[in-house]
Amino acid sequence: MNTEYLFNFGEPFICTAIHNGHTVSSLVNDNLDISEDTRFREEDPETGYFTDIAKNKIICHQSRFEFDLNRSREKAVYIHPKDAWGLNVRREHPNDEQIVKSLRGYDLFYRRVKLLYNEMIETFGNFFVYDIHSYNHHRRGPNSPFDDSDKNPEIVLGTSNMDKKWLPLVDQIQSTMKEYNFFGRSIDVRQNVRFPGGYFSRWTHDTFPGQVCVIAIEFKKIFMDEWTGELYPEIIKELKKVLATTKPVIIDYLMKEV
Repeated sequence: MNTEYLFNFGEPFICTAIHNGHTVSSLVNDNLDISEDTRFREEDPETGYFTDIAKNKIICHQSRFEFDLNRSREKAVYIHPKDAWGLNVRREHPNDEQIVKSLRGYDLFYRRVKLLYNEMIETFGNFFVYDIHSYNHHRRGPNSPFDDSDKNPEIVLGTSNMDKKWLPLVDQIQSTMKEYNFFGRSIDVRQNVRFPGGYFSRWTHDTFPGQVCVIAIEFKKIFMDEWTGELYPEIIKELKKVLATTKPVIIDYLMKEV
């Protein structure tokens, strides 16, 4: 499985980018019925870049079209259009060999993450995770209008599956982000709009109740052209700075929790 686990256990803070990847195995690729461009558009490219603010990070380079780490094991392999936003993902129904191989990678990820998270608990008592994702807002086509900005914040903080003890921290994070001078204005950051958090954050909270705070953070793809893949360096740099301003707030809060 093509995943980086980069830990020095120097701080109670982790960033993950589990949908960053674009790689698929030949076994899966031979049966895919979608173009590489379409697949790239539905992945979360460049989210690994944001993890640089942490000393501990997990970056998955395997595509969600091989197995989706943010879904339960039973739903991790896309088979039917309903599994993948109406896309015809497969030419043929995957055989047992394809599914078993994909789920082997899925199981390996969760087994290794559990080991690393247990070590974080042993080291710090509690810790924080940014589960970093991105989302499209130009789905109707490259020459069509963008989606309504009132319904699509630039940053979404997904918190629906966490212990209520962490909600004051979430509010502090949101306030800190809003205070950042984002090209002369306050950035639009809201909680649980469209993306309240997926399986990975739910699994973490269920496996380590009360010990880990995970925010599933979604960056609107204002940092790139969704249709060409062109990256806007200045915008993505500023977004990373916005994220970095919250780290001292988070660590200070955790130290008071110990």
